[in-house]
Amino acid sequence: MKLELLRTQAVTILGVCGLAMMATGCQTSVGGQTLPSAYYLRDDVQYFPAGPEFLLTNTKQAIEQYKLDQTGFNEDFGAGDSGPGVGGGFD
Repeated sequence: MKLELLRTQAVTILGVCGLAMMATGCQTSVGGQTLPSAYYLRDDVQYFPAGPEFLLTNTKQAIEQYKLDQTGFNEDFGAGDSGPGVGGGFD
């Protein structure tokens, strides 16, 4: 009788503890992987838009834009063959 009562209490305590752990939830890190909490559906999302990861891509785009701006500048002011002062001219 006493053993059965002890067994029932142990199962009840473990059940309550298990339900409490499932109800509260917590964010943990296992093996370098962050696992979500129970509130992950209501959490704010940190969004980082996709973009070029390498600096070379940004530099190449900036240089191309600079060249386009310079050609547009020369065309706007009619400096077609600019002479030795601008753009070289020592062919």
